[in-house]
Amino acid sequence: MELKSKWDFSQASECRRGLMCGMGYSSEEQDRPRIAVVNSWNEYNPGHVHLKQIAERVKAGIRDAGGLPLEVMTTAICDGMVEKDPKYIEVPSRNSIADQVELTVEGNFFDGMVLLSTCDSIVPGHLMAAARINIPAIMVTGGYMPHGICRGKEVIHIHAQDKVGSMEAGRIDPDEYNDLIEHSWGTCGACTSMTTANSMCMVAEALGMSLPGNSTVAATSSELYKIAYQAGRRIMGLVEEGVTARKIITPKSVRNAIKMDMAVAGSSNLILHIPAIAYEAGYDEPWWKYFDEASNDIPLLAHLVPSGPRYSVHDLCLAGGMPALLKELLPKLDGDCLTVTGKTLAENVGNARNYNRDVIHSLDNPVMKMPGLGVLYGNLAPEGCIVKIAAVPQNLMTFKGPARVFDTLDDALDALKANQIKVGDACVLRFLGLKGRFGTTAFTFQEMLKGRKELFESCAVITDGRFSGGSSGLSVGYVSPEAALMGPLGLVRDGDEITIDIPDRRIDVAADLESRKKDFKWEFDGSKYSRYLNLFVRNVGSMAHGGIWE
Repeated sequence: MELKSKWDFSQASECRRGLMCGMGYSSEEQDRPRIAVVNSWNEYNPGHVHLKQIAERVKAGIRDAGGLPLEVMTTAICDGMVEKDPKYIEVPSRNSIADQVELTVEGNFFDGMVLLSTCDSIVPGHLMAAARINIPAIMVTGGYMPHGICRGKEVIHIHAQDKVGSMEAGRIDPDEYNDLIEHSWGTCGACTSMTTANSMCMVAEALGMSLPGNSTVAATSSELYKIAYQAGRRIMGLVEEGVTARKIITPKSVRNAIKMDMAVAGSSNLILHIPAIAYEAGYDEPWWKYFDEASNDIPLLAHLVPSGPRYSVHDLCLAGGMPALLKELLPKLDGDCLTVTGKTLAENVGNARNYNRDVIHSLDNPVMKMPGLGVLYGNLAPEGCIVKIAAVPQNLMTFKGPARVFDTLDDALDALKANQIKVGDACVLRFLGLKGRFGTTAFTFQEMLKGRKELFESCAVITDGRFSGGSSGLSVGYVSPEAALMGPLGLVRDGDEITIDIPDRRIDVAADLESRKKDFKWEFDGSKYSRYLNLFVRNVGSMAHGGIWE
């Protein structure tokens, strides 16, 4: 049996060698370390449309350093381009991308990999795969989109998006509006504001998984092409040194990434993505608790649009980029964390310079010290839930009110339009989580509530769905476990008294939830959705664990 097993392996190896020869690879090339260039290029995602050229520079670096680059592909959906029910796209596609990398890279026994991505779900999907597979890996993120130019001025895309409501209401000249829409986006790269794409690129750098400065260079800059070439050369060093992804993605580097997130007021979606990367690496820690602690400890150092009034990622780049920001933040970070350069984080940023302290502030002169978000716990959210503290009116820092329960977003919207929501209600929007509805956001309800001043200033919104970075008011999201996992939110009934105490980080309901479990009934209606989304729902786990496969 031992001989047969050995012969089977040799036969497979010889078959592979023959197939490689058939594709034109020489014996000398096949003796080199094989490096997967995991590209997410396509022609329909503006954040990724340029990665075909970036990949060529990566491959040149690999070849010059003695490796054999082999390009493989993954999905790359742009949330801004998706027209069919975009509410469910982000997390399902992210998990699929991690699986695609695992299947291709593990199945082909690559010695190392360089991952190329830019946008919302793709960067975390690639980082999750790197953590899961644990071979030498380095990321090249695709840079930020250059500003648009409209009527003689540089414009940021987010300001054009903000005009949609004005156009619908007839408060803006149609010609001006059309000019903004047609000219506010650049040719390629991550949208220039501090939304999920740029936030995740910065996480990759803060983790130590990309070269210094990569996350804050323009997609059209020569610097990005240089970084791509250097990354191709450097992956060969990581392979030779035996430095795998989990030697870089560690609990300490994950906490560094969380702190960086607080310093730049990154996307609220990082609440989901950073824990997912950590759990894929095998680190079972209370990551949401660390977000809460970091929010209280780390001041805001760079206030970029959309939460800030003026500066963009381009301004951050001009001010010194991520290296300059990390150097300012270094006293709060673990500077000894290893990075893909082979040096520590502190060594990487030691020579960084801050060229504009109006854009990148110091720890002793921050933009603000108020905690950006908090994590609440209690019998309504045993695993935690998220609230944007800075957006909560002072009079709602403590709240008590009767529950108004809605099992769909449409039901909640209908009730609000029909004036059925009363002053002081605790509006529970449930079955919107990952298993219930792929992580739908309750943003439309929150925005409509904002238009009713007496309700906005007195009501709470409590959901197991996600919320937008633009959410405000007493909005509590990501309640975990979600209702579809028989979390306590699924057991709440109309009239139950809900108490929220933000200073004490508590959220509770006055009800005997245990006795209601026997009557709990909910089933996902898979007939409405594709096979993949049904597969996602059957296997996705808690949001507090990042929504990875469980």
